[in-house]
This record gives sequence, structure tokens and C-alpha cells, in this order.
Amino acid sequence: MVSFLEVLDRAHSGPVCEVGEWDKRVIPGKIMEKLKEHGLSRTCSPENPVNTDDGLADKFWEAGFEFAVETGMLCINTERVIKFSEEEVKEALRLAPKEITVGESSDKVVIRARRPEDPRPPVFRSGFGIVSEELFMPIMQGIAENRVIDMLSALSTSTTHGRPVIAGSPYESLAGLNEGAAVKEVARRVGRPGIPFIGPALSPTEYGLLGGYGAPHSYTRNDMGLVLAITELKTSYGLLHKVVKVQSYGGYVYGNHWSMIGGYVGPPEGAAVAAVAATLLQVLVHRCAVPCGVIYDFRYDGNVGREAVWAASVVEQGESRNTQLLIGGITSQVSGPCTEEILYEMAVGAIEQAVSGCAANIGNRSAGGKHKDHVSPLEQKFGAEVVKACAGMKRSDANEAVKALLPKYESKLRNPPLGKTFPECYDVKTLKPKDDWLSIYKKVKRELVDLGVPLDV
Repeated sequence: MVSFLEVLDRAHSGPVCEVGEWDKRVIPGKIMEKLKEHGLSRTCSPENPVNTDDGLADKFWEAGFEFAVETGMLCINTERVIKFSEEEVKEALRLAPKEITVGESSDKVVIRARRPEDPRPPVFRSGFGIVSEELFMPIMQGIAENRVIDMLSALSTSTTHGRPVIAGSPYESLAGLNEGAAVKEVARRVGRPGIPFIGPALSPTEYGLLGGYGAPHSYTRNDMGLVLAITELKTSYGLLHKVVKVQSYGGYVYGNHWSMIGGYVGPPEGAAVAAVAATLLQVLVHRCAVPCGVIYDFRYDGNVGREAVWAASVVEQGESRNTQLLIGGITSQVSGPCTEEILYEMAVGAIEQAVSGCAANIGNRSAGGKHKDHVSPLEQKFGAEVVKACAGMKRSDANEAVKALLPKYESKLRNPPLGKTFPECYDVKTLKPKDDWLSIYKKVKRELVDLGVPLDV
């Protein structure tokens, strides 16, 4: 594979392009060109949100591959484009790991490449959310107690020791260090000391990761470092600093990139082409062992509507059919805990990702991941149960299940129910869900069983 040093060199010697020019002309122009070239315009099928057409998935893969080669990734600090040849991208795909092991001792987790309708279940990693400092430990402990969850992500706090976490300040470095120490204590308390984490989550710049990854009693090389690319197809010195730090400790990088429906890439088809390219470029630029090229819909700030689900399915199926990459998928709900809607939204994302070949499923971004304390362990547990139960399910059956679930919430996507905060739907001392939340969970599980999802009820 092209060396990381060569990647850094190209960030300083590649073609010059201003950020505004990149966003407003290069990306939209090249996307429209690829959609026309491959006959992909207006192929989105909202009435069938889980794709079942292998040929269509392969066409999106081909268009995204070409887009990655012809466009590259922009470094916003140097305003230079990091470009790769077709041969270099193919070599990176050949050398990418098809299996990795993270975690320690009996808590180790193996992430394996999967294909559409693969009977082997994906790995499930808990999702993100913003919580108060005083609720961080109990919520994280409640999540970690559920052994159906394989990997953990830390929740985020806006303060550390009561002080605001100012991006780029020493507060951020301290927050990254404290987060790592806190999650390791959570793992010890629940009897899973070697469970792998992905983080630090609280790292708005590079300083959170630099402070927490590799520090004593914090994140170790057995945890994955989190590197989130900049939409669309951009990187920065800060992100590249994170890559250097994780690699220097011998760890793996978990990456993510959002391609925005309604943004510079335009329609769902454009977002799908960009997401494929983003997956490939994260492998080369950010050295991701688990790259995520994820769809996001600007209209409601999530990815559980028909167009986003369809776009994600063609992206993931195209990638899993044509590579051995450890593809990650993310479900970004808009509803909050203690509502039926959040579980329907989670089920749709989990079903689609399980049957489309994702190797790892990232669970809930409850309430869009932006409303403080609107997160609970139960929706995380539910997501893990569903994604694993759907391994081996036929895409045609998954499509029918998703079609039945979407009408239960899609009219509320732009005005979703926020539900309840953690203390309102959980007993903070026992870390058990209250009766009303548990009843909703059981009701929705029974509905999924009726739709053909083989869950235990």
C-alpha cells in the first residue's frame, strides 16, 4: 500500500484546490458526471428501501471507485488534493485486512468481512450521545452490562470536572484522558475488563485523542482510535495527527464519513457514489481498518428515511460484494428513548445493515445524538439483538420488513418525539429500565417477530 509518509507528501504536493471550489464545483460536478456516465440518475427506489439488485449495487461500486480515483481527498490545511492511481487503490484493497481482533483476553472481539445475506452476525458497537458528567458512569455501565453488545463507544460530555471542553484547549486533552480512564473503570465494574472501546469520542480536534489514546489507564492499542473524516471527501492536519498517534501505538483506526443527501453531492444517488469513494479514500488516507461511508439526510438530520436506507443498502452491498473490507454501518435515529419510534428506526437500520454485508454495526445515536441525557442502555441492547438476529436473512424479506416499519415513524422524521431522559426512563441506582420503557421494548420486539425477525421474546 502507498505509505503514510507518501500520503503526507501528497498533501503538500498534490493539485491546488481551494475549499470553496472543492465544495461548490469539484464535488457536485464530478458526482453529476458519474451518475450520468453510469446511468444511475433517478435509480433510487423509495418503495423498495432495501436494494435486492446486485447489478445496481455493482454499478454504484464502479462509479464510486472511479470517483475516488479521479477526485481524491482534499487536505483543508494545505488546499492540496491527495490523489491515488487506480492501481494504488486496487493494491490497498488487496492488502486491507479481512479480519481483525480487538480487545483483550476473554473479551476479545473478531471483526470479519461479510457479504450480503451472510449468516455470520456483524459485530455490534454501542452508539453516541451527549450526557451530563454525573450520568456518564451509570449510563455507560448500564450499556456495558449487556453482553450482546460487543464493543463500546464512550458517550460525550460537554464539560470535564465542571469546566467547558473548549476545542483545541488543554481542557480537551484532559477530557480525552479522563474519558479513557472512565470507560476502563466501567469495563472493570461490569466484569468485562478487556472489552474493546472505540474512541476517544470527546475529541473535537486532535487533542482529545492525543490526550487519551495510549495514556496510562486509558485507551490502549487493543482499542480502536476514532478518526472522523470531513464531509465531503476532506481531511486535515488534525485528523492526520490522530492517525499518526494510533499507528504509533500499533492500534487500528475506526473511520467514518457522512455523505449528505441534499448537500454538495445532491440526491440519494449522488450521496451513494460519494459514500463508496469515501470508504476507499479513508483506507488510504486515514489507514482505516474499519471504514464507514455513511449516508445522512439533511432534511431531518438522520439516516432512517426511505432514501437514506436505500442509498446505504446499495453502498454497503456494492462494497461487500466487491471487496474484503470490514465495512461499518451507522444508524442515526431522530427519536428519543421511551418511544416506539426510536426502536422502529433502530430496527430499520439494523435490518438493512445486517443483510447488506456490514461487518460492524454502530448502534444508536439516540435523539440524533444532540439532546443531553436522551440516551439509555435499552435501545442499545435492542439494536444489538436485532442486527444479530437478522444475519442470514434474505434481502427480499428484509425489504418487506422495512417497508412495514417505515410507516410507523416516517411522518414524524422532521418533528420526532424526544421521549424521556435517562433518569426519567431508568432507575439510576439499579440501572434497570422503568416499566413503561420495558413494555414498549417488549411490544416492538413482538411486532418484529411477526414480521419475520427471529428474536427471542
